[in-house]
Amino acid sequence: MSFISPIATDTNGNPKDSGSLQSLGKDDFLQLLVTKLQYQDPLNPTSDEDFIAQLAQFSSLEQMNNIAEGISTSNEWDYMQMQSINNTMASGLIGKDIKATYDGVYLDGENSPQISFTTDEYAEKINFVVRNLSGATVATFTEKDVAAGVNTIKWDGKDNLGNRASEGYYTVEAVAYNSSGESFMPSLSLVGTVSSIVYREGVAYLQVDGMEVPLGDVLAIGEPGAFTSTSGSSGSTDTDTDSSSNNRVVSWLQNPIVVKP
Repeated sequence: MSFISPIATDTNGNPKDSGSLQSLGKDDFLQLLVTKLQYQDPLNPTSDEDFIAQLAQFSSLEQMNNIAEGISTSNEWDYMQMQSINNTMASGLIGKDIKATYDGVYLDGENSPQISFTTDEYAEKINFVVRNLSGATVATFTEKDVAAGVNTIKWDGKDNLGNRASEGYYTVEAVAYNSSGESFMPSLSLVGTVSSIVYREGVAYLQVDGMEVPLGDVLAIGEPGAFTSTSGSSGSTDTDTDSSSNNRVVSWLQNPIVVKP
């Protein structure tokens, strides 16, 4: 007695993709309709009403496919337009001061990324962890005796084995410890002047004091000196309460344009 398997198999008996794992287009459905008409029972043919209903379903399927293709094309044009807007905005930031937050750095074939961070209090040490986009730890290093305020440290671009890491984007995590051994989180932020713009895969990166900042990470834009405190310790920056500096702020990007394909 033969057995018909409910699982679709190839000529070698191996399971093959079926159902939702296969993609059926309008041509496939039209072929199914034609095949059904070819093998219909001549004594009980498909009624005109059923045939018209099936043609209507086929027409609806074709219209849905056309709408989906149109939406996809529209999204591509919108994406290109937003990229163009971002690039135009970025070129106008050269020479301006910016305030930005970030969570990673870009490593190319030659640079040693600079990491800018801010602490509210003295840190006996700060542990930095650099990870790749898969979440794997690439490098760890420590900075000791860090004063409160804005500070920087450079990553030499090497992993924990001393080898040059691959080019790409890496996330940075920092944990600080005060003299009592209590931990706190430094803020990965910076204030500086945009010196140039770098474009990678259609995304604009601002060059600020040796760092590359994505346009979407910019919080505020001002004229040179807009965020630098004229009274107080060096390295500190202005807040919203400094009215004299706020007068020089020309633009705030509270909701910057972020493009995601």
